[in-house]
Amino acid sequence: MGGERQHYYGKHGTPQKYDPTFKGPIYNRGCTDVICCVFLLLAIVGYVAVGIIAWTHGDPRKVIYPTDSRGEFCGQKGTKNENKPFLFYFNIVNCASPLVLLEFQCPTPQICVEKCPDRYLTYLNAHRSQDFEYYKQFCVPGFQNNKGVAEVLRDGDCPAVLTPSKPLAQRCFPDIHSHKGVLMVGNETTYEDGHGFRKNITELVEGAKKANGVLEARQLAMRIFEDYTVSWYWIIIGLVIAMVLSLLFIVLLRFLAGIMVWVMIVMVILVLGYGIFHCYMEYARLRGEAGSDISLVDLGFQTDLRVYLHLRQTWMAFMIILSILEVIIILLLVFLRKRILIAIALIKEASRAVGYVMCSLLYPLVTFFLLCLCIAYWASTAIFLSTSNEAVYKIFNDTACSVAGKTCNPETFPSSNESRLCPGAHCQFAFYGGESTYHRALLGLQIFNAFMFFWLANFVLALGQVTLAGAFASYYWALNKPDDLPAFPLFSAFGRALRYHTGSLAFGSLILAIVQIIRVILEYLDQRLKAAENKFAKFLMTCLKCCFWCLEKFIRFLNRNAYIMIAIYGTNFCTSARNAFFLLMRNIIRVAVLDKVTDFLFLLGKLLIVGSVGILAFFFFTHRIRIVQDTAPPLNYYWVPILTVIIGSYLIAHGFFSVYGMCVDTLFLCFLEDLERNDGTAERPYFMSLTLKKLLNKANKKPVES
Repeated sequence: MGGERQHYYGKHGTPQKYDPTFKGPIYNRGCTDVICCVFLLLAIVGYVAVGIIAWTHGDPRKVIYPTDSRGEFCGQKGTKNENKPFLFYFNIVNCASPLVLLEFQCPTPQICVEKCPDRYLTYLNAHRSQDFEYYKQFCVPGFQNNKGVAEVLRDGDCPAVLTPSKPLAQRCFPDIHSHKGVLMVGNETTYEDGHGFRKNITELVEGAKKANGVLEARQLAMRIFEDYTVSWYWIIIGLVIAMVLSLLFIVLLRFLAGIMVWVMIVMVILVLGYGIFHCYMEYARLRGEAGSDISLVDLGFQTDLRVYLHLRQTWMAFMIILSILEVIIILLLVFLRKRILIAIALIKEASRAVGYVMCSLLYPLVTFFLLCLCIAYWASTAIFLSTSNEAVYKIFNDTACSVAGKTCNPETFPSSNESRLCPGAHCQFAFYGGESTYHRALLGLQIFNAFMFFWLANFVLALGQVTLAGAFASYYWALNKPDDLPAFPLFSAFGRALRYHTGSLAFGSLILAIVQIIRVILEYLDQRLKAAENKFAKFLMTCLKCCFWCLEKFIRFLNRNAYIMIAIYGTNFCTSARNAFFLLMRNIIRVAVLDKVTDFLFLLGKLLIVGSVGILAFFFFTHRIRIVQDTAPPLNYYWVPILTVIIGSYLIAHGFFSVYGMCVDTLFLCFLEDLERNDGTAERPYFMSLTLKKLLNKANKKPVES
């Protein structure tokens, strides 16, 4: 037996030797992984330099405001277009041209206007009538009526025809609507093209669709935005309720861990059961209603998602999904019922630790604040980088032309050879780009921006994990709890992490950031290869994505436990990762049973909080609570605030439970170390609580009296 035990330990490392001076997190420690700390500081300096360069060259107005054919912004304050917020297309039918996809711009003149046209007019009819003053505002700025009709239309000084339009995303689109199944613009089913011909409305539809390929998506986005404007305060109330429930749940866990766990399990089963019942009732209610038996495949994608709720197949799908979840949870509870008792003991111990370090519940706010800074800097830098291109002008022509598509200068184009080769051509704004060294490096700078975001975000999370681990380890290794617990354990752990282990945190977060940026690049390549029919390339890409997903999960798990060892022993990242990995391998059964069952129970807690708040939000926003029926705001899509409340509730619950999860993981590793270091004798007593000792049939022996 001794030989087998020695071989086992040799295979999975050597346990920590007994140290009579060890009393928890070591205070006399030195700086670790200094070179990684230097690299992080240099990278941050470079990141700041990239941000300064981006802010110097970038111009977010290119995203905020539409741009006319001269490259000028519509609606920008302090410019001549300040009172002209809308972009008007001279001939939107030309936007159906393939050039829209190649050049990202309609091959027709575009100007900024105060308002979109609200009537039918042609230049032929307006240029000699009282309507010309109205028509003139849709001609190029500075237009003088001193040319013939043919010259004006040839030179693109005025549009050939005006059609009733409405603004959408600050652009004028024909006011197309359907009346009794017939497409109309205004009150007309056809329109005059300005050259004496009547054309069908469908040509305007095609042009409008190509001019704004995401027209319906924009409408959906605007309706969602409207829903947020009228329901945001109710969403905040829902999130506050989620926060109160999370805090109340954690406080109750300290005193009623066992009862709360079983109540939580029953409540989750009941919530899922109600979900199944509700789906069945909706499924039964729709029986016999016209159109309710249409399949999801036949219906296809609809921007109005409420349509799906009128299909029986939708509620059947919801019912099947919830039933599968219900069966899985019940089966897991049946097979893991004995292990749940062990997990309850760990949760009780963690609740005591959190009770003595109550300020740990507020630490997620620090992490949230630092992550918000990282996200804000990354997003602003990305926007400024993406808008730091220069305006590129190209030659556009309605007919075939040898120089069409070439770059041009709008200042010199009227007197250039190109204008003489193509008399009807226009030099107009095409897109933002550039050929300088800086512009060619923009993609690399964006990748660096994303990489630094991952690195800094992972560093912030690592700092939080080491801080919490240090605080809870101080609790575990206090022999007489809470008398031996140091003052301000959380602040002490935070100070030790920053002072001694910035390099180790940078090392661990760097490894994770490299894997994450590789995953982002693989996703980008996968999107580019979707159109390809190479099955081997698709298979290889799928395998790579799967492998790196698994690698990221493993590194996250290894880093988390390495940070706990860093917090306790003050060793460098590689040593801590190796010791943590071997410690877990020597106790792999306990890891699989205790740690993962505890994670499962925390997941059930999140589901209970999210499910309760989600159901409350559903009844409120669908006007099903009679007491506050008139209080709920009118909405385009009631699922918008409901989903927001559900996602926000999950994030809030995750923030609170992450503290508990880190506490359990830390106590678990300390518990394993305690079992290997000590034997319960007077010289080497166990540091674990009485509850854990009873659970494992362990006890500290009293010193033998002489």
